[in-house]
Amino acid sequence: MHIPSLKEVVSAEEWALRCDLAACYRLVAAYGWSDLVFTHISAKLPDSVTGGEHQFLINPYGLMFDEITASSLVKVDMACNKLHDSPFPVNPAGFVIHSAVHEARPEAGCVLHTHTHAGVGVSAQKAGILPISQQSTFVLASLAYHDYEGVAFRPEEKPRLQADLGKANYLVLRNHGLLTVGRGIAEAFLAMYTFENTCRIQIDAMAGGTELTQVDPKILAGMADVMRIATAGQGAQLAWPALLRKVEKLDAGYKT
Repeated sequence: MHIPSLKEVVSAEEWALRCDLAACYRLVAAYGWSDLVFTHISAKLPDSVTGGEHQFLINPYGLMFDEITASSLVKVDMACNKLHDSPFPVNPAGFVIHSAVHEARPEAGCVLHTHTHAGVGVSAQKAGILPISQQSTFVLASLAYHDYEGVAFRPEEKPRLQADLGKANYLVLRNHGLLTVGRGIAEAFLAMYTFENTCRIQIDAMAGGTELTQVDPKILAGMADVMRIATAGQGAQLAWPALLRKVEKLDAGYKT
């Protein structure tokens, strides 16, 4: 399906955000985290573009993640109403979780949600994330849990999800999947990369059938400082240019 380019229609700032978000969708597909056309990644448009109104970019419902382009992304408001002409529908039910997070966390530039095998598998384990890998120590430094209430399309679930999330950047949706919050797209993606690997390592380690060694609680207690020192808060910015080069090699068409 031909999608007319929006490059000359939207601001340069919005176009750059569209390209980054389209790249993020392509990366999620490339790493095997997508679930056909389901789940979402939402990116908040900056106030300089919207005049202070809460507006977001989200996937066109019905496209696979490796089909999404900068121009096909749909601009919506907090109720997931389309704000520009698009041949694609949006999924209001799927936006309930995202709108809840964006509403409670105004600093959140991106919210990324997945239904991977490892993520759902660990979300079903009563103990949740175990401190058994270096990856897990980063997650445990900012982790929250939200109990399953059925398919998340009921607005009345939002206050409970917001209360459970609090200020955490990693959220285990029990019996459902994983969610990360980032100040921007790069940060949310890198957080999910760490989160997903934490869950894969845990599943693999438990499958070995032997006693697991856990990280010393004293190390866990100091992880917030370690994260600040290790990358000066710029870990996502260090990795994102390389990830964009990866997408370029796969298919530069995401920028159309």
